[in-house]
Amino acid sequence: MGNFSNESTSRFIQTKGWKLHVNDVGEGEPILMVHGSGPGATGWANFHRNIDPFVSAGYRVLLMDCPGFGKSDPVLSGEPRFDLNGRAIGELLDALEIEKAHIVGNSMGGGSALAFAKNNQERVGKLILMGSAGVGPYSVFTPVPMEGIGLLMALYSDPSMTNLEKMLEVFVYDSSQLTDELIDLRHQSILSMPQHLENFLKSHQLSKGVMGDYSADLPDIKNETLITWGRDDRFVPMDWGLKLLQLMPNSTLHVFSRCGHWAQWEHADAFNRLVLDFLKH
Repeated sequence: MGNFSNESTSRFIQTKGWKLHVNDVGEGEPILMVHGSGPGATGWANFHRNIDPFVSAGYRVLLMDCPGFGKSDPVLSGEPRFDLNGRAIGELLDALEIEKAHIVGNSMGGGSALAFAKNNQERVGKLILMGSAGVGPYSVFTPVPMEGIGLLMALYSDPSMTNLEKMLEVFVYDSSQLTDELIDLRHQSILSMPQHLENFLKSHQLSKGVMGDYSADLPDIKNETLITWGRDDRFVPMDWGLKLLQLMPNSTLHVFSRCGHWAQWEHADAFNRLVLDFLKH
């Protein structure tokens, strides 16, 4: 990628409730990218393949580490995780004095984006949801939780390199494309903040596994929304994308074939072109 690195773009922002870590690069309309869950997840790990094209197109790219992830403050709470992250999105935008931003949300980040958007539509430009959670616990297509979620929770309980590799292998359609850099990035993040893993499991117990369900709110979210999914997603069932499409009045769905849970990484070039065209038009 260009001249941008994790270190050179790193910032810490003190919000009302937390000190949050962001990668902040570029100038122009802000686009906030919110990562998914799982041990070692960070904004940089999720979206480092998407920075250059958006900055080149004239956007200010913000990669957020949610509370309890990456270099952001630890959190232990029984509050539904998407609601908590939605508040963190608002607090981060406030602290950065950003009135309005486009939001990209992957998995947990999609549920978090919905949690913020349902009460703050005027602060959201366009929404991009990728393999998004936040639409309830049931699937017509497949038993839930899916295979990948089982591996994710196993990694929280035993954060070994073996369990990390098992989880990452089902993140993508073609596991041979996984890079040593990505695996090491996730592993180093796990080792640097083991408290995040312990707190996530404790919080999961306190919340009784409730992350947030915004199905009833979707018809009222009028923002233009691009929903993307991997046909071969083994973490989040594809019919959740159809539910979003059905209930969100200004939404469009794009499904990538030969693609797992990480369209923005596995099909980065196609994803970047798709999203930039959506934002520009």
